[in-house]
Amino acid sequence: MEQDKIRIFADTREKYSGVIKALYDEGALIELKPLAVGDFLCSSRVGVEVKRVPDFVNSIIDGRLLQQLKEMKQTFERPAVILEGEQDIYSLRNVHPNSIRGMIATIAIGYGIPIIPSKNPKDTAGILLAMAKREREEERKEPSLHDRKPPTLEQQQEYVIASLPGVELKLARALLEKLGTVADVINATEEQLQKVELIGSKKAAAIRKVTGSDYRPLRRKD
Repeated sequence: MEQDKIRIFADTREKYSGVIKALYDEGALIELKPLAVGDFLCSSRVGVEVKRVPDFVNSIIDGRLLQQLKEMKQTFERPAVILEGEQDIYSLRNVHPNSIRGMIATIAIGYGIPIIPSKNPKDTAGILLAMAKREREEERKEPSLHDRKPPTLEQQQEYVIASLPGVELKLARALLEKLGTVADVINATEEQLQKVELIGSKKAAAIRKVTGSDYRPLRRKD
């Protein structure tokens, strides 16, 4: 029965990933949502960032990783990183092994975030399921996008805007920086929205459909 299935929230960007397919194959109940932080939500307190080995190394080089870890630490009570892939992490790109070791130490010790190795998407799905099952069994917590509010005003603003269709964290920040406030984003015209980089006519129309349409709930019979 559906209520007996393990529920996991997944970021919409993971829609076509092998992890989603593997989760479905294992009978998990997947809900795709634009997550402002992390790739998967196993409970209201457990958020997981999945890093494939090449992306892990690239994110060290371009500085993305530390910012992502900071947001994970601020948002979730128990964040985790799954490092997926069997490539030799020290042979990718021209990065000194000590830089990679230093980053791993920073994640594990400085941020207190566990790094869990995974061979492939199927393995990653199994780890996510194990996390979600443990949460349900021990804490009886179903994952919820709204159980834990980001602690800062800026994160709360980003959280609200990132719930709009086709908007993820980076784009939410761009919208707020360009337009100013959450209210300004909500009330912006399609023309104003399209002045923000990466927002075309289709995405602007989709956002306006949500923000500008009357609320007309379906009438249910008692």
